[in-house]
Amino acid sequence: MDFQPSERTQALTGRLERFMREHVLPAEPVYHSQLSGGADHRQWRQPTVMEALKQRAREAGLWNLFLPDLEDGPGLSNLEYAPLAEIMGHSFIAPEVFNCNAPDTGNMEVLHRYGSPAQRERWLAPLLAGEIRSGFAMTEPDVASSDATNMRATARVEGNEVVLDGRKWWTTGLGHPHCRFVIFMGLSDGAAEPHRRHSMVICPLDAPGVHIERMLPVFHDYDEPFGHGQLTFSHVRLPLDHVILGPGRGFEIAQGRLGPGRVHHCMRALGAAERALALLCRRAQTRVAFGQPLLKLGGNADIVANLRMAIEQARLLTLKTAWTLDTQGSKAALSLISQIKVVVPAVAQQAADAAIQIHGGAGLTDDFPLAQLYAYARILRLADGPDEVHRAVVAKLEAKAQLARETHA
Repeated sequence: MDFQPSERTQALTGRLERFMREHVLPAEPVYHSQLSGGADHRQWRQPTVMEALKQRAREAGLWNLFLPDLEDGPGLSNLEYAPLAEIMGHSFIAPEVFNCNAPDTGNMEVLHRYGSPAQRERWLAPLLAGEIRSGFAMTEPDVASSDATNMRATARVEGNEVVLDGRKWWTTGLGHPHCRFVIFMGLSDGAAEPHRRHSMVICPLDAPGVHIERMLPVFHDYDEPFGHGQLTFSHVRLPLDHVILGPGRGFEIAQGRLGPGRVHHCMRALGAAERALALLCRRAQTRVAFGQPLLKLGGNADIVANLRMAIEQARLLTLKTAWTLDTQGSKAALSLISQIKVVVPAVAQQAADAAIQIHGGAGLTDDFPLAQLYAYARILRLADGPDEVHRAVVAKLEAKAQLARETHA
């Protein structure tokens, strides 16, 4: 098991860090100044500085870095891409700059791996070019979506059409002015085996019957210009060729989508944790109270040390997960994927919380990105499955593995 960065990763790391330092981080205040600041997504606009950054990143060859394909990306493995995702995690605007932002990365991987030639030409090509954005409509307001088999929204096949009905929410990216479609997951055959009942369908947002109800605030913030939306599908009729891979293949596609995506999420979260720790240390060493730097007061030195150790451990676990995905496949990595999904957001939340405490009242304001970092980490403990579900997966697989060892002892 070798986590030494490849030559490609080392070269890209240097270029990416320089681009972040020279272009992305200085652009953050400009980006936020160009947002509308309102709750009405119809008034949201794409900051002009973002389009300029995207163009510059593409010209620099720092584009679609997540895609493990030499034709449309650099062809990096999960392990090779992981350090790059961590670097992007230092800034909330960075993933879009490099066309590596969720949920578009997951949707691009789905279309790249499972889409038909026509689907790839119509939807994947403009996504790869950064010309449009997309959403993923899976979670529903009326059922416990931690169990995806609960889904009530339907994608019924009627002749040469598929008909979508239902309500979805927490569809990230729905409010973006460039969002053109969502990948909708719904029930196609209630009598089939549980994991063969659902389908994934490409649904254009301008299709008759699609209605965006509202954007959902998260910790009183609307996450402009992407947003997290609630929408309804009322007898939305689409050609059958909008179904991805075929009816009943939804869970199969989801499993292929979620493994690498969770590694990406976790590495970005580690980047966020590193930024929080850096801000914490800077504040603790320059802020004086009772005649001493904050770092020397109370247990603050222990807090810094514990965070450093927790981040290192979480990173190693995530790199092991990426390595296992690359070398043994998603089935072998199932427990590890759930482990990092529990461990990493908790570490990032801990880092952000400690940094807020060191900053005092300033940590609660928008003068620092700490409140946003905290909210981001807290959200990740629910997104892509809550902690409890992932712990249950780890426990189930561990019990099975222990029983197998006893049987063969």
